[in-house]
Order: sequence, then structure tokens, then C-alpha cells
Amino acid sequence: MDSTRDTLGPKRDMKMDAELTDDLRLIPRWAIAGALAAFALTEYYFWVIVPQHRHNPSPLPTALRFYLLISWGALASLYVLMIGYISNDAPRRGMSTRLWMVCVVMPGGIGAVLYFLLRQPILSSCPSCGTHIDGSYHYCPQCSYQVTACCGNCYRTARITDLYCVHCGHDLAADHPPARLQAFSR
Repeated sequence: MDSTRDTLGPKRDMKMDAELTDDLRLIPRWAIAGALAAFALTEYYFWVIVPQHRHNPSPLPTALRFYLLISWGALASLYVLMIGYISNDAPRRGMSTRLWMVCVVMPGGIGAVLYFLLRQPILSSCPSCGTHIDGSYHYCPQCSYQVTACCGNCYRTARITDLYCVHCGHDLAADHPPARLQAFSR
């Protein structure tokens, strides 16, 4: 086995777990309560109300009927959870919450699919002035604070530990990065 793979695996898994936990925290309590209520109401509707209005029993086997009813309940719960998630995720990405709520409520779930396809990257804050900036920016547009390491020749993203730019071959040590970035390069 590759030893670098073994050492990077747990770190990568922990980072992914932390990101998932942060995303799950975006789901508000009202959405969780609404999802539980939607599941309960869906099950009540299909187990109690629908059989009372039929004159003949369902031709489906009990196991298949049970599977379909649980699936409909889970789908209703997931829909409510997505509404809650998007209501908190859209503002953190600098998107209009009202517009996306209208889109998500569209029939067929097409609005949720559109949201996850078209959503903007998460905005971060400049450590110097606090301005919200896109994650792909190298410099803050308000105070010109260098946020990430980049090549001084082609201005593409470079890792802090790189000695040469992977795109143009420029010597990154000659760029004289700020002291906060130099601490990682040696």
C-alpha cells in the first residue's frame, strides 16, 4: 500500500466530515420539525384516509405497498428539509433567498435541481477589511489584501508550498510573498 495514501486518507475524511456537519447545521429546526410532520401526515394520508375511500382492497402486495408509502413519506420530508437548507444556504452564497424559495416550491422538484446546478460559490470575508469576497479571488477588491497565494507572473493560484508555478514555471520565491504566507513556504 502507498504510505502517503494512508496518511492523507484520515485527514481528507475528517475534512469531508467537517464540511458535511457544517452543511447539516444549515438546516433550521423548523425545517426538521416540518419534515417530521410531513412524513407523519403523508403516512396518515396513505394508511388511513386513502383506504377509507376505496371500495376494493389494494391489488399491491403489502410489502410493496409499505415500501411505496415509506418512500413517499421520505420524499415529502426531504422536500421540506431542502427548503430549509436552501433558505439558509442562499444568503451565505450571496443569492436572493426569495427568488430561490419561489423556484424550489415549483412542482416536480425542478427548482431544487436548478438551485444545486446554478448556486454560486461560498463567499468568504477579507481578514483585513471584512468585505465579502469570492473564494477564487487572490486579492481583496476593496483593500488589495492578498488573500491566497498566487504566481506573480501569470496570477494563477499556487499552493503555498510550491517553489515554482505549475502553469508558467515562474520562481515563486522571487515574488516575495507576504510574511503570513512565507511561514508556510519554508
